[in-house]
Amino acid sequence: MARPFHLNTPLLESVSMTKCVGTPVFLKMENSQPSGSFKIRGIGHLCQQLATQSKGVVCSSGGNAGMAAAYVARKMRVPATIVVPSSTPQLVVQRLQDQGATVKITGKVWDDANTEALRLAETEGLTYVPPFDHPLLWQGHSSLISEVAASLEVKPGAVLLSVGGGGLLCGVVQGLKDVGWTDVPVIAMETVGADCFNAAVKAGRLVTLDDITSEAKCLGAKTVCRKAFEYSQSSQLTIISELVTDQQALSAVETFLGQYEERVLVEMACGAALAAVYSGLVHRLQDEGRLPALLGPLLVIVCGGSSVDMEQLNHLKHKLHT
Repeated sequence: MARPFHLNTPLLESVSMTKCVGTPVFLKMENSQPSGSFKIRGIGHLCQQLATQSKGVVCSSGGNAGMAAAYVARKMRVPATIVVPSSTPQLVVQRLQDQGATVKITGKVWDDANTEALRLAETEGLTYVPPFDHPLLWQGHSSLISEVAASLEVKPGAVLLSVGGGGLLCGVVQGLKDVGWTDVPVIAMETVGADCFNAAVKAGRLVTLDDITSEAKCLGAKTVCRKAFEYSQSSQLTIISELVTDQQALSAVETFLGQYEERVLVEMACGAALAAVYSGLVHRLQDEGRLPALLGPLLVIVCGGSSVDMEQLNHLKHKLHT
C-alpha cells in the first residue's frame, strides 16, 4: 500500500488552556501537516484511490483543500488546477502557484468556484477532488482520531473542532466509531455568517445560506454536507453546534499566538474552535448540563490553515476593530 502523504501530528498538552477550562486540554496540531492543515489526510487518501492514472486533478477551494490537492498532485507528478473564489487572499494564490498548480479565480464564494471545477472536470476529463463531501475524504480524516487513541491514555471527555463544509466533522465521527468512542460529545464550532451547519441543525433540514458574511473564509460553504447533518440528527451521537463572532475567533487566534500560549499562527476558521475555550463557552455548556460538570480531557483539533500570515492577521484586526 502506498505511503500516506500526511504526517502523524503532535498531540500537545496545553497548560494554559487546561487552566482556562479546568480539565486537561490536548491539542492535535494539524497545522504542522505539509500542506498546513488536516485536509491533506482526506485529499491524500482520495487522490491515492482515484487519481493515480489521472491526466490532472481539479479542486475548488478557498485555501486549505486546494493547498492539499496541489501538494499531493505535485508529489504524484499530476497536474493540478485549483479554482478559488475572488475572496481568496493573494497569499493563498501565490502559495498554490508555488506548489506548481494552475490557479483559476471564479465567482465570489466557494459555491461559485465549485461549479466551475465540476465543469472543468467534465469538459477536460480531470479528476474532481471535492474539498469536504466524499466518503474517501472522511476515511482519510478519520486517521486523526486513531492517532489520538494510540497516544492518549484515556478516552477524551469531548472533541472540539471547527466546521466549514463538514468534512472534518464527518471524519472525526467516523474515527470515533472506529475506536469505539461514539459516546464522546463533539463540539462543532462556526462563526456567525459562515454557519451553514448551525442553521441546518436549528431548522432540522439542510439550509443554504444566502451569503458568507464572516471573515473566516475557510468556513465559507453555503450548505453543509448531508452526512454531517445526518450525524447531527443521530440519537447515537452527541454533536453540539455553537457559534462565535468573528471578533471572538480573531481574539482566539491572537491569544493562541501569544508568548504565554502556543506561539502558533492559525487562521480564523481554526480560531472558531479555539474561541470555545478562551471565551468560556465550554464552561457555559457545562453550566447548561450539555457537557458533564466533571469533564474528561478536552481534545482540540487545531485544524491549521495556510491562508494566514502576519500581514493578513493585521488586516483582519484593522477590519474587525474599526
